[in-house]
Amino acid sequence: MSGILKITLTKSTICAPKKHTAVVAGLGLSKLNQTVQRQDTPQIRGMINKVGHLLTVE
Repeated sequence: MSGILKITLTKSTICAPKKHTAVVAGLGLSKLNQTVQRQDTPQIRGMINKVGHLLTVE
């Protein structure tokens, strides 16, 4: 599980619940089509599963 994930915000968080918006901010994403690189850890995987419908993961 030791790898790098490229996470891109592909959908807006305008109509998303506040918890989903907080998770996206916790991942370090603030703008649409912004990409961040994160370590592949169970905590990051859980955050991705929570808001996976808003993200693209490579």
